[in-house]
Amino acid sequence: MKWMQFLTPVSSITWEEAERLSAKQAEGGIVLLDVRQPGEYKTRHMPGARLIPLGELDKRYDELDRKKPLVVY
Repeated sequence: MKWMQFLTPVSSITWEEAERLSAKQAEGGIVLLDVRQPGEYKTRHMPGARLIPLGELDKRYDELDRKKPLVVY
């Protein structure tokens, strides 16, 4: 599966770290990727996050900017 290349290496971060990354995203420094379902995204998501449900990631991974760090949640 081609999308697996985006999931390695994997590390966990705290919510506070995620909020700092969100600020970086606002500056265009990273890509925040929400892989949940549209209803979950609609209910609540990080500002600026891009929605690509996990089940669609293998078909849509080329929509992501590969030059920027990718934060997936």
